[in-house]
Amino acid sequence: MSALRVVPTWRHGQERLYVCLTDGRNIAWYDREAARVNLLSDERRDEVLEVLGPFLSGPVAVGPPPVPTPAELARLTLHPDDDLAPNRPGEALLIALDRDPGPPKRLRTDPRRRALTAEQTVGEALDRLDGAGWHTLHSIPLPGGARIHHLAIGPAGLFAIHTLYARKQRIRVADPMVTIGRREPHPLLRRVRADADRASYALTAEVRPVLALAGPADVSVTAPVREVRVLQDTNLGELARQGGVLKPADVEALHAMARDRNTWTRV
Repeated sequence: MSALRVVPTWRHGQERLYVCLTDGRNIAWYDREAARVNLLSDERRDEVLEVLGPFLSGPVAVGPPPVPTPAELARLTLHPDDDLAPNRPGEALLIALDRDPGPPKRLRTDPRRRALTAEQTVGEALDRLDGAGWHTLHSIPLPGGARIHHLAIGPAGLFAIHTLYARKQRIRVADPMVTIGRREPHPLLRRVRADADRASYALTAEVRPVLALAGPADVSVTAPVREVRVLQDTNLGELARQGGVLKPADVEALHAMARDRNTWTRV
């Protein structure tokens, strides 16, 4: 029996049949109207076509999701309130601290300020990739109050990046747990993967998860980590040194979709 399952949904008024793994993550979908099976990854192509077999009618195209056409991009002219491109790293935290700075004297630093420092450090490193054909969006709001800290879009693909303040701390990673210094382990990698999955759903494209550590003293990974890349703020440039996946036109089209706040309202 296949480990994949087919889930029918309605998106933007059209029915789609999503192919999901047992943990609920989407790896493909069938668009009846377009007669096309869209694959987020080609690795399980045969399994996807087998499980969709009873639902397919007539010949279908199979391949990665198509990027928006120029006509579709023309419809994405954004109202300033809907454009996420101007967001600064840590935009949501900056707004929250401006509204409620907290008491002037505290025995411990406000954790929001540490989180802000991490997002600013990582965001500045990502913004330096712009000259290499990349775009980075910061502090993308999701339904339910969650956020994608950074979304990097470039020739090597799309990456949802979650930042973690780790200044002078020892970080231990044992999927899905992440331990900071002597604190209790926390299953942070589950959230990192979930953010990437939500971005994949919103953009109908493969988005890979990244955990970015800001200023750690030491990082130890005790076992192979499933899907998530663990990087430090000092080596985020590795993303730009990966093989090319997207053409410049694809990068621009996906950036145009991702910067629209409305893209993220149903994920």
